[in-house]
Amino acid sequence: MTGYGKEREAYLKRLRRIEGQIRGLQRMVEQDKYCIDILTQVSAATKALQSFSLELLDEHLGTCVVEAAANGGDEAAEKVSEASAAIARLVRS
Repeated sequence: MTGYGKEREAYLKRLRRIEGQIRGLQRMVEQDKYCIDILTQVSAATKALQSFSLELLDEHLGTCVVEAAANGGDEAAEKVSEASAAIARLVRS
């Protein structure tokens, strides 16, 4: 089971909201809206995705990584390595 299983509906709701923001960006471009207004909305969508990512990462660390660490062995090392790589990707983005 995934760590976010209990929060699945809340996560899906947030992603639908972000999807709406992206569609709004498409409409703004189609309607030749002012560049700065579009960039403002891009920033808002980016922040929403970053917030979602951090919450999902927190959930992963608190469930999947903790469980793997409790079990020990190769699984623990693998989960920590995966989490480290995910954090690195988020920091670079």
